[in-house]
Formats: sequence, C-alpha cells, structure tokens
Amino acid sequence: MSVRQLNTADPQFEAEFSKLVARDASVDPEITRRAEAIVEDVRVRGDEAVLEYTNRFDRMSVSSMDELVITAEEMKAALDGLPADQREALTEAAQRIRKFHENELGKTFMVTDHLGNRMGQRVTAVDAVGLYVPGGKAAYPSSVLMNAMPANVAGVRQIEMVVPTPGGEKNQLVLAAASLCGVNRAYAIGGAQAVAALAYGTKTIPCVDKIVGPGNAYVAAAKRHVFGRVGIDMIAGPSEILVICDGGTNPDWIAMDLFSQAEHDELAQAVLLTPDAEFADAVQASIAKLLPTMSRRDIIEKSLAARGAIIVTKDLEEACRVADTIAPEHLELSVEDPEKWAEHIHHAGALFLGRWTSEALGDYCAGPNHVLPTSRTARFSSPLGVYDFQKRTSVLHVSEEGVQVLGRIASTLAEGESLTAHSRSARYRLK
Repeated sequence: MSVRQLNTADPQFEAEFSKLVARDASVDPEITRRAEAIVEDVRVRGDEAVLEYTNRFDRMSVSSMDELVITAEEMKAALDGLPADQREALTEAAQRIRKFHENELGKTFMVTDHLGNRMGQRVTAVDAVGLYVPGGKAAYPSSVLMNAMPANVAGVRQIEMVVPTPGGEKNQLVLAAASLCGVNRAYAIGGAQAVAALAYGTKTIPCVDKIVGPGNAYVAAAKRHVFGRVGIDMIAGPSEILVICDGGTNPDWIAMDLFSQAEHDELAQAVLLTPDAEFADAVQASIAKLLPTMSRRDIIEKSLAARGAIIVTKDLEEACRVADTIAPEHLELSVEDPEKWAEHIHHAGALFLGRWTSEALGDYCAGPNHVLPTSRTARFSSPLGVYDFQKRTSVLHVSEEGVQVLGRIASTLAEGESLTAHSRSARYRLK
C-alpha cells in the first residue's frame, strides 16, 4: 500500500491537513443510553445485576459473586507460575516504572510569614482506587503496571481491580502484574457494570474514590456517567504516534514505529513529518515491504489508509510547528540533537528523543507512564502519574498578630461583595 503523502508547500495542504487531523468527537447516544442504564441498574440491584450482566456479556454461568473474586493469593500464584523469562521481564518493568514514579511524589510543606501566620499544603493519598483492565483478546499486563504502580507509589491503601474474563479464561500475565503492583483484590467482571460496581459499591465490591484504566465505548460512557461520584483519569481516544525524522534514521525503523501504533486500532493515527522528500519515499517503500509480514496487517492497513500520512515539510522547525498543531499522544524526535528540537515542541503526551528511542520501549518498560492524553488533549493534559492519586489540602494557621492585618483586609473585601457574615466573622477577632 501507499500512505497518503502531503507537502506543506502545496496550496491544498491546509485543507488536506485539516481533514487528516479532524476527529469525530461525538458520543454514540445509543451506547451512552445503554451504558447509563446498566450503571443505574447496578446502583440499585448491586451484586444481582453484576452477576446478570457478567453472565450475559462474558459468556459466563456463575451463580455467586464469590466465583468472580480473584484473591491476592491467586494473583501471587499467577506470578510465581509464569515462565522464567516472562516473570523476569515483568518484574524488571515493574521496578523501572516504580523507580520513575517515586520522583513524582508530592511533598507536604509549611511556610511562616512575617506576621507569624503559618500556611502550607498537606499531601495525602486517595484512600481507594479502582483499576479497570481490558480482558479477552485485549489483555494488557502493561496497562496494569502503568495504572496501578503510580497508585501504589502514592500510598493508596486499597487498590481494587476489575478485569473481564470472557468464557472464564483468566490472563495469568495480567494477574501477575497486579500482584507486583500491590493490588488488594480483583474481580472477573468488566464493562459498564464493573465501572458502576466500583463507583457505587455492592455487597461484594467496595466503592472506590477514583477509577482509572482504559476500556471500550461502554466503559468510557460509564466513566463519564459516574464522574462526580468518583474521580476518573481520562476518556482516552484511539492511539496516536507522530515521528519527526531528519532522514538520518533507517527507514525500516520508522515504518515499524508507525506500525506499532497503527496495529492497535483501525482508528489509530500514525504520521511522519520529514523535510527530506527522498526519505519520505524510502519510508513508503519500507511500509510496502514490511506490511505483508505483520500479524495485524489488516488493522495496520486500515489505520494507515484512513488516518495515516507522510508529510514533507520545509525544515525541522516547520515540522515542529505542525506537530504542535496535532498535539500527539506519542512524539518521536528521530533526529540529530533531539534535545535541541524538543525545545520547539510544546504539546505532546510523551517525547521520545533520539534514533534509538522507539515508542514501544515507553509502552512497556522504560519507566515513564504510557497512559497519555489523546485527541489533542495534550494541549492541557498530562500523563498519568503519582499526582493523580494524591490530594492536596491547604493548611492555614493564623497568629493573633496576623489576624489584625488579615482580618481587616478580608472584612473590606467581603463588604465589597455584600457578604456581611464573612465581614463580621473576620472582624470579630480584631482587637
């Protein structure tokens, strides 16, 4: 196949580019209606509804919630039972992710001003977190590591995991990853019913304060519905990769990097920006050569045909400006002096610097989180981190001397807002 090729010098570029980056942000009203109905049913009927939907949607025939509980002991047994190479790789990845996220821990602080007033911020962990993990064909132990480890590092005491097990088949790598991350207990349930159970609680499943983790359209709709009752991480869209290359990297490498995200989903987006037209042609040739070797060829081909592109730019500076317009989830700077060009990038979920840094390393084991903002939300959002599982409480201790100053200021401003009780509350403490 041939990926569409654009050139910023063409008069039609802006129109073609707008089509490329346009997204259908609409939410399917029927999916929303069904998901919300399931959520409300679980809220009212609890375990009974969870059992009913689990049997219906996951081809199960369980009669008790006890059959869906996955204990910490079972998760530990899954870890111990892995082949040695898988266990070692999973453990090393978990350790690297933990070490990286330990740098994100927020700190409590207090300061004292010249009037003796003490003020500051107290940082504490969220009490309970629910982790949604896709199941069935889309079973990702890396998702467990990336979502649960920051919560563990933050000091969350209760981490509950839900993971669908279609036909009753449990993914041992997922359970092993949960054990490494300190998940307290898991449940073999999924879909909107699992989100509802975590948000409202049932007799078997305790309610949590925040729900994180990816899922299908029903899971996303359910998360939207329960937001406010609980916190959520984000509503993620299809995966995205944008590569900026100066032409000095092996074109096969770049083609495969584009494939690495295109293989996720037909709606995923993979884009290359380069000032070298000959290199653009070389990557086209690599795509044609390598695509037949891919196990997920059909998905990659549909993704590249619908949303992929190779864009020839005037220079690297212009490539960076175009990249900022896209604000991609993943951005590879496969160039000489990548640190220099990183300064030109303002909007990206994650940056991958240099020719040796494939995005796939970040997906699994390098350390930084792979839960990233999509759909141009990198303009105002950040990767998942320890800070998503910590709360900040402001602290104020006013001195007798300090209230004589602050009380007068507060009273004057309160009177300006016609809030009499505020004004008197501040003035009552004045001498």
